Amino acid sequence: MRFQYTALQSNGKIIEGNYEAENPAEVLKHLASQGLKPISLKVLKSAEKEMGFQIFKRSITVVDRVFLTKYLSLMLKVGTDLLRAIDILIADFDKPALKALLIEIRLGIEKGQPFYSTFLRYPKFFSPVFVNLIKAGETSGNLEQILNQLSTSLQREQDLRNKIKAALTYPMLLLIASFIILFLLVSFALPKIAGVFSSSGFEPPMFSKIVFTIGLFIGKYVLVIAISLVTIIVGSWLLFSKTMVGRKIFYQFIVKVPAVGGVLKKIALQRFASTFSALLSAGLPILEALEITADAIGSEELKSSLMRISREGIMRGLTIGEAFRRETAFPRVVVNLMAISEKAGHVEKMLMTLADFYESEIESSIKSLVSFLEPVLLLLIGLVVGAIALSIIVPIYQLVGNF
Repeated sequence: MRFQYTALQSNGKIIEGNYEAENPAEVLKHLASQGLKPISLKVLKSAEKEMGFQIFKRSITVVDRVFLTKYLSLMLKVGTDLLRAIDILIADFDKPALKALLIEIRLGIEKGQPFYSTFLRYPKFFSPVFVNLIKAGETSGNLEQILNQLSTSLQREQDLRNKIKAALTYPMLLLIASFIILFLLVSFALPKIAGVFSSSGFEPPMFSKIVFTIGLFIGKYVLVIAISLVTIIVGSWLLFSKTMVGRKIFYQFIVKVPAVGGVLKKIALQRFASTFSALLSAGLPILEALEITADAIGSEELKSSLMRISREGIMRGLTIGEAFRRETAFPRVVVNLMAISEKAGHVEKMLMTLADFYESEIESSIKSLVSFLEPVLLLLIGLVVGAIALSIIVPIYQLVGNF
């Protein structure tokens, strides 16, 4: 990318120029080799657009955010100033999106913008919790500790997601494989067997006739059915994952499913405890912390409850304990712990303990859910395959008995 620099020569003359380089560190190194003292350095407009395009085009993952916060925290801890730390990371990171982000952060700081302002421009990758914690750390001069806290929090969140995904992988693979096997069996094997009985003039039992009719119908319209299924699956995914209304409908449905709803409630409570604790520890006012937490927990029920606690409770002079006692969405143990810890003056520590508790509860609940799902899925698959097998075997026995 192309940089424009302003530098001071040894004779005191100011010069300007452009230089093509991978990052600002290379430009500074070039200027030093020429005996020039840099005054300002900026990316040309076309390169700025390219950076924005790279950030937009390429995803910044949770792992990237963990590395970014961890490395910045370590460098600040050993006494490296923020700009120097960013230059080192620009040189070290290979991922184009991260390089572009870091260059944009550096340019923003050079223009006098706060550190958090660049993250604010990319809400797809950096949540309000992330941005507000960075803002609080920068304002209080406690950025190194906040970055370290963010790194730990993001790592724990990623570990929890990985555990949930790992636990659900086998049941999902089992379900997908079962559907494929049943679809192939019903759409290809069953129509041929049904055709044999039809051509022989043999009248099979009613149960077998129903199964054969379904098989013949699927075999005749297999292409239409396959395209329709793919369309429904893709359409449902786009509706329920990409739109706010779709996500709300899906969440309202899924929370009513036995066992699954309980796990989702625990996940929301864990997010509440960890997020609220982090924001309070960073020094954010309690009302602001509650509003940000409400948007981060992913539960409409708890979000509405937290909004009422903030606006109709604490804002009107109630204590934290009193405001939480008016809400039924939170378990009584959480409400009582909030009231007790408020009086003792260690709400943040209690919330972190509560987050740890719910994290272990989530793992235990997921294991229980998987141990329940696996035999149920196997039983359902066995019943369907058994029904198809009986519909074939019974008429074969009858046909053989006629000879």
